[in-house]
This record gives sequence, C-alpha cells and structure tokens, in this order.
Amino acid sequence: MPNNVSFAPVLTRRALAGGLVVGGLALTLPGFARAQGAADAARRAVEQAVASVNQIIASGQSEQQMYDDFERVFATYADVPTIARSTLGVAARQATPAQLQAYTQAYQGYVSRKYGRRFREFIGGRIEVTGVNPIKSYYEVRSTAYTRGSSPADVRWHVSTNSGSPRFFNIIIQGVNMLASERTEVQAILDQQGGSIDRLTQALRRA
Repeated sequence: MPNNVSFAPVLTRRALAGGLVVGGLALTLPGFARAQGAADAARRAVEQAVASVNQIIASGQSEQQMYDDFERVFATYADVPTIARSTLGVAARQATPAQLQAYTQAYQGYVSRKYGRRFREFIGGRIEVTGVNPIKSYYEVRSTAYTRGSSPADVRWHVSTNSGSPRFFNIIIQGVNMLASERTEVQAILDQQGGSIDRLTQALRRA
C-alpha cells in the first residue's frame, strides 16, 4: 500500500457520523424520559383508582354506599370539569359560572352512579392494570376485569397529564365509549328540558 494514502478523511467522516448519532441521542433522551415519566404517572393514577374500585366492589356495602364511594373515587382521579363541559357541549358556553358549577356537581353524582353500576358487575372479581400506550395528547391505560363465571372484560382508561396531575377523562368498557354515550344521553335530557341548563341539572340529580 502506498505510504502517502491518508486515513484522515475516512476517520473524520466516521467521527462526524458518530458525533451526530450521539448528539441525536442526547437530544431525544430527555424528551423520551419526560414521555416515559408521564406514561408512568398515568399508569400509577389508574392503578390507584383501580385499587380503590377493587376495594369498593369487595366491600359488601349497600348499593348506595358503593355509589357514594365511587363518587369519591371519580372526584379524586377523574377530570370532572373537563368531562362535564364535554357532555354539556355548546350549552356550556351559554352557562353562567354558577350554572356550570351546579351542573358539574350534579353531573359528578350522576356519572358516578352510572359508572358505579358498570363496576358493580365486577363484584366478586377484580380489575388488573396491564399496560399503557401514548395516543395523541393523552395516554390509554389498559386493564382487564375478571369476574366469576364470565369472560374477562377489557377496560381502558384515557388519561391526560396536561394539567400537571394525571386524571382520566374517559373509560371504555368492552368497546363501549362511556364519554360518547354520556354526551348523547345528556344532550337528549337537555332537549327534554327545553334546553334549560337549570332543569337539566335538576334532572341529573334525580337520575
């Protein structure tokens, strides 16, 4: 091999390529760490909610006591204001702050009873968290509900971390999107009440 052949250009190109790879990793790792941290936080929040739900369905309490406990879980781990505004739709923009607050409180009790009825189906069983996936701007935490004498049920929790505290804003049980069904139902009740938010609030308190 001629003595005047230089390896410097090759080594320089390799070093440059290696530097770009390392630099790219340095740029992406912090973002990955943040995303992983948010995913872990979403999973932990659902695990805590699920632990509370499991405790309730195993408690042997009366139906009303269970609904009261489900409401406490809902208020603690769900983004109630966001869910309430979503189900109210365009009428939320027309509501006064006092009307919106009253509706949100009434809706919290109403949806807690509705979710509670579904979770009561798992009495004698348990719910286990199985994984978490990022979806657009939120996380989907997967879980499985096991009941005696029935096939396992798929339960998915949609969790947002945008507020800084992970809270779920939707639950999908066996493919049934609870938020979508509630929005349809609330809108139907609102129509029945002549578009009156005050009468809607009263109807939800009675439901």
